[in-house]
Amino acid sequence: MKIKKLHDLYFKELVSANEIKTIVKTLVKNVRQDLDENEVPLFIGILNGCFVFAADFIREFNNDCEISFVKLASYQGTSSTENVKKLIGIDEDITGRTVIILEDIIDTGTTLQEIYEIFRSKNIKELKIASLFFKPDVYRKELHINYIGKNLEDKFIVGYGLDYNGLGRNLPAVYQLTTQPKMKNIVLFGPPGAGKGTQATLLKEKYDLVHISTGDVFRFNIKNKTELGVLAKKYIDAGDLVPDNVTIDMLKAEVNKNSDAAGFIFDGFPRTESQAKALDEFLAEKNERINGMVALEVSEDLLVERILERGKTSGRSDDTDEEKIRNRFNEYNTKTAILKDFYEAQGNFYGVDGIGSIEEITERLSKVFDKL
Repeated sequence: MKIKKLHDLYFKELVSANEIKTIVKTLVKNVRQDLDENEVPLFIGILNGCFVFAADFIREFNNDCEISFVKLASYQGTSSTENVKKLIGIDEDITGRTVIILEDIIDTGTTLQEIYEIFRSKNIKELKIASLFFKPDVYRKELHINYIGKNLEDKFIVGYGLDYNGLGRNLPAVYQLTTQPKMKNIVLFGPPGAGKGTQATLLKEKYDLVHISTGDVFRFNIKNKTELGVLAKKYIDAGDLVPDNVTIDMLKAEVNKNSDAAGFIFDGFPRTESQAKALDEFLAEKNERINGMVALEVSEDLLVERILERGKTSGRSDDTDEEKIRNRFNEYNTKTAILKDFYEAQGNFYGVDGIGSIEEITERLSKVFDKL
């Protein structure tokens, strides 16, 4: 997910987990190049924020070294303060040692000044500083920073050890403070025969949302021979699956046509994890996000019975063949399981009991929608 909510604020992904790995590798490479042969450095991590960075750095260093920690506090809420209090000092004998400070982020430099106070009376060989992130616009001290991973502008960030009032340290990427998304965007799923289409129609009216059905979008583009429709038909006629990028481009066009909408109900999309990630990225560009995946949950046997009954009047041949019906369920369960895992990992999956009258199910879904 590209936009996260922590407490009352929203944060947008700024530095991906993969980019962080690359930065750490580069920092370690530069540090190792400057060390004397067979030298065993002492790394000092600054708690709390740097514990994730320090752990990854030490693993990547993969050579003899020692590590210790000092704890200093310099943040309250989302603003940096000059009132830093030293909580934990250094106990090791560091005489004649090369000491390398590991910082997750350096802004005003107040924390570094405190570190200097710790070490200035020690008879060490050399003191160096390696920081994952650096905010040059607000740095106010004269201490030289030897290794810098990435320069950032002066905006509040969370993730990868950094927190907002206790939350966000465990995020694998780094997120920057952003404005609150304006839309309510829901991924709605339900097995064949669960009445998902009926509920989508009711919910779009109730919440003033735009209902985007992948099937409807495909049929519209193919019928009207749009550029994407012609391309999709070419794959369909050849018996091939329509590539994700074609489906995603159709969906983007539909969203862009309704840019003033209060939000969207995505019906039948995404169907794969790659599509879900692409949707996250697309919405994040608009400073929006998926509020949640909501799935109707109904017993397969009950739905098979319901579809067979429907088949007596629907005119659809696949509604009268139990084997074909169960194959549709297998396909649904396989695809949904992947997406359920994806959204559950984000804390954004909501299962809703799909058994009952239309009104009862709408009421259950509404309780979830109201929270999102």
